[in-house]
Amino acid sequence: MSERTDTRYAPSLFDESEAREPRRFKVLLHNDDYTTMDFVVHVLRRVFQKPEQEAMRIMLAVHQQGLGMCGVYTAEVAETKVDTVHAMAKAAGFPLRASLEEV
Repeated sequence: MSERTDTRYAPSLFDESEAREPRRFKVLLHNDDYTTMDFVVHVLRRVFQKPEQEAMRIMLAVHQQGLGMCGVYTAEVAETKVDTVHAMAKAAGFPLRASLEEV
């Protein structure tokens, strides 16, 4: 193929309007009547790397408002964190649930 007909690297083929930021998702924890507050704090510290005070604040939001936001991530990272929360909760015998919500 000659350089004249090879358009793979032609700058005019890249349209900057097509480049988009990846979709972002909030990871939410849901309140239930069985999961202990200590376990929720443990999950927030381990899975979401939250410092103690922030983990306590989010845990109280879950407890008092029924829902707490753990962070905003790309789809793949958010899905992995939700799966990790569910696996940890199941292993510990708690029904703690996490979900995604697009930002």
